[in-house]
Amino acid sequence: MLELFPEGFEELESDQGLELAAYTDAGGEERLWAAFGTVSASAVPVDWETRWRAFHRPVQLGPLWVGPPWEERPAQGAAVIIDPGRAFGTGGHPTTRLCLELLLAVERGSLVDVGCGSGVVAIAAAGLGFDPVVAIDHDPAAVDAAERNAKANGVTLDLRRADALADDLPAVDLAVVNVSAAFVRELSGRLRARDLIASGYFEPEAPELLGFRHCERRVMDGWAADLFRAEG
Repeated sequence: MLELFPEGFEELESDQGLELAAYTDAGGEERLWAAFGTVSASAVPVDWETRWRAFHRPVQLGPLWVGPPWEERPAQGAAVIIDPGRAFGTGGHPTTRLCLELLLAVERGSLVDVGCGSGVVAIAAAGLGFDPVVAIDHDPAAVDAAERNAKANGVTLDLRRADALADDLPAVDLAVVNVSAAFVRELSGRLRARDLIASGYFEPEAPELLGFRHCERRVMDGWAADLFRAEG
């Protein structure tokens, strides 16, 4: 199979053992017959290139609608249009939704979104009146997606490709860190923020953060998000 399809093939477990599947044309099918003698073939659905869109559904959080560009936006209320590209998410994951719920409830000011992904939280924050908004990610694909989405929504972000655990972070009123409990624990001592929204972990996890006291928790589908305030 490696010789026939050096670009890759799929391994599937079946009742008969290990099944190897290649996505190919008629010529590739003939090569399989010649090599193995017995093969089965099925047509790939014509819409295979767009089926991934079914996993990205819009969400409505109070006055805020967040969704991908191929979904119809509501006629009223604030809308954030997010095309994920190769970055994570269009706002439907529980941790993102919980962060947005807390974002709607906190005082406006300056904001940094650490691990911004496709820019959902940062763009929503800019649309809700937070200013300035800094969006940081170490993944260049995430920074590119966030930049495209910011332009599509007509908002201005200070986008930075950086390692949040090593590079300088701005002093802000609110930091949002939707990555993991271990990451936010390690990062907390480097943050210069009045408030902190943290998520990316399951409900049983309750991170204790250096320099912050816990204020509020919200949960959804087994996930959690917490609001902290700087001590002192």
